[in-house]
Amino acid sequence: MLRRGSFALCFLLLGACQRTPAPAAPPVAEVAPVPAATPAAPPAPAPLSPCKARGQAPLDAALLYLDEGQSLDALACAAQASALAPDSASAHAARGEALAALERTAEAQVAYARALALEPGHPDALLGAAHLYAVQLPSLREYDELGALYAERGLSQAEVSPEMLPRFALVSAIALNDLGQSREALQRAQLVLARHPDDAEASYEKALALFELCRFAEARAAFTRLVDDAARGAHAHYHLGLLLEREGKWPRARSHFDKARVLSPQDFPEPPMPSEAEFREEVARAVAALPEDMRRDLTGVPVRAEALPADDDLLSGEPPLSPTILGIFRGPPLSEPCDGTETPCRSVALYRLNLARAVRTREELREQIKVTLLHEVGHLRGEDDQELAARGLE
Repeated sequence: MLRRGSFALCFLLLGACQRTPAPAAPPVAEVAPVPAATPAAPPAPAPLSPCKARGQAPLDAALLYLDEGQSLDALACAAQASALAPDSASAHAARGEALAALERTAEAQVAYARALALEPGHPDALLGAAHLYAVQLPSLREYDELGALYAERGLSQAEVSPEMLPRFALVSAIALNDLGQSREALQRAQLVLARHPDDAEASYEKALALFELCRFAEARAAFTRLVDDAARGAHAHYHLGLLLEREGKWPRARSHFDKARVLSPQDFPEPPMPSEAEFREEVARAVAALPEDMRRDLTGVPVRAEALPADDDLLSGEPPLSPTILGIFRGPPLSEPCDGTETPCRSVALYRLNLARAVRTREELREQIKVTLLHEVGHLRGEDDQELAARGLE
């Protein structure tokens, strides 16, 4: 899910911010590989101009420039401040914020790490690092986990000011939603909205959490209120399409998907949607291509091609499963006996509509079907989601 960009614009009128998507995997080469050359070092940034302190101390000048959105001037003054006082967490935090605003994210990571090494509870460093990892960098689990940890640490500090608390709560809501911890994300979004009822970003995070928690009527009302929001309208239409699709209201769902695509074609391209017959064939090919030991474990375990997850499956545990899951394993793992009357007691389902919307091409769809099938076989063998994620089968 796309999020937001510039740090300076994201608190607390956050509607115009979006997250950088995770980079797509490179295509597989079809020719013999050429021996790799040593990669060239990235060009060094141009030297900074001297700090224009305007009668202020360098750190004070850097903070003023950050407030004014003048990131390069802020960086020059923050760099001077950190050179004059290398043990100042505030100077390194200001430098990190300026670097992040300039999209120099690797340098920003180091600056925030240094600030937090000097002062682990520094609120500006915690907030800046949380935003960098949870919002600005691509949405990867490791980044989201770091963002959530920094935001939660900031929230836990008794000295958090009334101004800082909703900022930490908002970044935490974003990270927790991306991590699938929707119940906690909802709590954080509501904390923001208790203080800023009209905050569009927190309203979006609340709507997203309600959707993920399968509270569909509440989610529909929340997304409907966001369809005219300039930054979140496309996402609101897309989720309304998903909700209507679950109700079997296909023409209305299609209308919302089309609106989302018009508003944000990069985020919501036309999915490579296979027919039911084509999808069944792709699933069958993926099963046939599994290693022999996996096919043996699937003996007597049907692998079904379905359109969408049923409510009973989503609500079978606590917390509920996401409506956008790509597949599911039903039943006990092979190491445990079947204790119910259902026959067969184990099965796997892969979801055509969700899988098609998770990719951009037919080739990616085939690969995602394979990965999803491997994930569900992992559950069949007794692995949990954390173990599977560690193996790259999230």
